[in-house]
Amino acid sequence: MYSTFQLAAKYLRFYVGASNSKGHGVHSPFVFDFIQYVLNDDRVFYAYRQIENLRQLLKADQRVLEIKVGGDTSGASTSGFRKIADIASSSVGSAKYGQLLFRITDKYGPSEILEIGTSLGITTGYLAMANPNTSVTTIEEAGSLAKIASANFQKLGIRNVRLLEGDINQQLSGWLAQGRNIDLALVNGLQVGKSVIRYYRSIRNNIHEKSILVFDGIHTGTDMEEVWKEIQQDQAVTLSIDLFGMGLVFFRKEFRVQQHISIRF
Repeated sequence: MYSTFQLAAKYLRFYVGASNSKGHGVHSPFVFDFIQYVLNDDRVFYAYRQIENLRQLLKADQRVLEIKVGGDTSGASTSGFRKIADIASSSVGSAKYGQLLFRITDKYGPSEILEIGTSLGITTGYLAMANPNTSVTTIEEAGSLAKIASANFQKLGIRNVRLLEGDINQQLSGWLAQGRNIDLALVNGLQVGKSVIRYYRSIRNNIHEKSILVFDGIHTGTDMEEVWKEIQQDQAVTLSIDLFGMGLVFFRKEFRVQQHISIRF
């Protein structure tokens, strides 16, 4: 993981080299539309306040959770203790990017959404509340987090989320084996780089031309940056958009040559 100073320096370099946030000089109609009507959509949707009010409550929650997750290939597991308040403050996607995911869902209308890494369910809320007719499947390895997330879905009145608890690889494999076509997938931050590329290789067998895959935290460390580059270079990918905090990949056939675009957001 990069330090705060290293991240700031990387963002400065990113900012200098990235395209502006207004779409000036962008030739692709699809990318221009994405910038204008998704990135720059400043409408305040009904769900934003509900979700952010819940986030504030979680930031004040002093309950301590034991976080148990799978370990190495030997089957060993690791565990630690964290306050819900600390998780809500540092390990949950920001409002900025959560609301972007809401707008992506609202704009492109995915029927089947997959999220890897539920945490407290805040980002899941943004994905699910954008369209109550969308089916959202979210996978969380830590049972204590899954329990809190499930309670949060009830507080938000969400009924279109299926939460799978347990080993991510096993749950993902079983879900994909059902022949699901993924319209939108999100791999949340704090995943190890080698795990992220494994998830991607599994997911891409269930995608189609209009699928959108989103990867959180692509510049948080050298391992994630290497994984992001590997995903970008996959021949199936026709367009990648780097927002620094998140990376998006598309498979649309209208892009005959791979395009990789960095945009200030």
